[in-house]
Amino acid sequence: MPRPLRITHCPVNTAGIPWANVQALRERGVDARLVVFNRYRLHPEADVDLDRRGGLVRQQLTQWRAFAQLAPRTDIFHFYFGLTLVPKSVQFPLLRALRKPSVMHFLGSDIRGRSPDELAWADQADAVVVGSYDAARWVPEAHVIPPGIDVASIEPAPPSTSPRPVVLHAPSSRSRKGTAEVVAACEQLGLELDLVEGVDHRAAFELYRRADIVVDQLNAGWYGVFAIETMALGKPVVTFLHEEAVRRTEAAFEVEVPIVPATKETLVDVLQRLVDEPEERVRIGAASRAYAEEVHDLSHVADRLLDLYAGLR
Repeated sequence: MPRPLRITHCPVNTAGIPWANVQALRERGVDARLVVFNRYRLHPEADVDLDRRGGLVRQQLTQWRAFAQLAPRTDIFHFYFGLTLVPKSVQFPLLRALRKPSVMHFLGSDIRGRSPDELAWADQADAVVVGSYDAARWVPEAHVIPPGIDVASIEPAPPSTSPRPVVLHAPSSRSRKGTAEVVAACEQLGLELDLVEGVDHRAAFELYRRADIVVDQLNAGWYGVFAIETMALGKPVVTFLHEEAVRRTEAAFEVEVPIVPATKETLVDVLQRLVDEPEERVRIGAASRAYAEEVHDLSHVADRLLDLYAGLR
């Protein structure tokens, strides 16, 4: 019986995406693990926490010791968020010398607005991954693997047809998400707004269930894990989308993107329409769930990751 493929994901668990990928791969019999520098408060999941507290010298010793232990039992290193286990200047040459393929997986804010020169170092990895066709604007040659969640484990909670729907917004950064405009729009329309901030992920998820309309963001041009989770719940999601990314996504996955597009200028009108058309909220919510199943379910993410790894060995 052949030995399972051994993949080390590291060194952060940004938005829970690395941990989700590890779980998806384990379901396929892959020996996958997540090693992080430090556990995040909102997403503490990891197999190994290196606990890099201390000065620079201690941090480097901890990282080098971890790499020395991991390298003999790793076939492919999968890095995230522009970070590596040891300094980039030696990480990639060392992996090439050891004949260990590597992946650099960007997650959005680590590349957004950066110039090609600023991101040229990533070419040292054997493959580069981004999570959307919007992010591919900055890394045109990257593989696109959308973030995954376990959609099947999420029980749908369709929006109500109440004439006074509840709007939900969960900003990781108020300025980046356009929170001031979301608050102002809800106040103008007299809508109840659930503003979820700094809450443990599990507790936050329970709050998502009572929403009738979800507003993700008004600045970035695409959606993140929060929107994916609420789509899996069957909620209509409002966010700012770049039209070219929508076209490329629909062509690649052969499914319509059901998110309701809005800008800061159009948000009031978009929300008013959803308030006035409760049946449309339900229809969009059902389409959102179907989209999450087709594009973001971990089973599909596992397929895409395994295809990527097969091309590196």
